[in-house]
Amino acid sequence: MHNSVGVMVILKKQSEIEKMRAAGKVLARTLRVVAEEIGPGKTPRELDDLAHRLISEAGGYPSFLKYRNFPAATCISVNDVVVHGIPGDIPLKEGDIISLDFGVLLDGYHADSAWTFGVGAISSENQRLLNVTRESLYQGLAKAKAGNYTGDIGSAVQKYVESNGYSVVRDLVGHGIGRALHEDPSVPNYGKPGTGVKLREGATLCVEPMVNAGTWKVREATDGWTMRTEDRQNSAHFEHTVAITRSGADILTAE
Repeated sequence: MHNSVGVMVILKKQSEIEKMRAAGKVLARTLRVVAEEIGPGKTPRELDDLAHRLISEAGGYPSFLKYRNFPAATCISVNDVVVHGIPGDIPLKEGDIISLDFGVLLDGYHADSAWTFGVGAISSENQRLLNVTRESLYQGLAKAKAGNYTGDIGSAVQKYVESNGYSVVRDLVGHGIGRALHEDPSVPNYGKPGTGVKLREGATLCVEPMVNAGTWKVREATDGWTMRTEDRQNSAHFEHTVAITRSGADILTAE
């Protein structure tokens, strides 16, 4: 464990990281199979049911289910919903964008990943939002190595996003992960290089840019979960769970 300005980062042994990788493989496969079912007429609830079944069949448990009383196995967020969308029965429409955010608990360890997809043919504006957000994740991950700081990750994400004319959400951040779904440190998608918590080998993090087409400001719905953009413009979300090594980020949520 390492204490930095009151933050307790739980460093993982390689055996623990491999357990997280196993959870991440289940998650990545689930994400891929569920994404193949995305299309006009499908409902988020149908996608959630499929994800729940696939995770359970693989011996895992959906991390989000009952987490702080969240009512579903997955968070599914459409168009101007940034994160924490509760899967419902409104069918998807051609041109929508949809974020699938899944967590898997397997053998005592969590993995967490999100990806945003188009529903059928989407506008060039929406495609650009997805492309920039996905690339901003990898810009951040390029800084996720031992000796750097959480601020280096956030700064890389922010610079890339803002240089492309979009904004990064400030009220929601990435996080540590392991035996608990959310651990220290917080991993903001903005900041200054060399600030925040120093990254050490064995730290496990979720880096997850949430990028809005318009203002960075968000608003929570009356359900206590759904977060929408304040100006109702669209938002995209990409996330990987990684282990910090000397040479860089070891992505744990890949098939």
